[in-house]
Amino acid sequence: MYMHIMLRRGDANVSFFDLCALLKHFGFLLRIKGDHHIFCMNNVDEILNLQPKGKKAKAYQVKQVRSVFLKYGFKLEI
Repeated sequence: MYMHIMLRRGDANVSFFDLCALLKHFGFLLRIKGDHHIFCMNNVDEILNLQPKGKKAKAYQVKQVRSVFLKYGFKLEI
């Protein structure tokens, strides 16, 4: 999922569950209020507020996550 997001392969075709799991993997804290999944992390200025669109993540929110990953140098180690 990480490579799919970082390579910009179909932002509208990202599973909401997988996107949330990826953020949790990197250590983001999750707070849920209704259908809003709010992710935050120490030393990261941005707060990511995600809502599902059916079972998919919204494309513009996938772009926001990618932007945060690039800005702060989040990399998935294999």
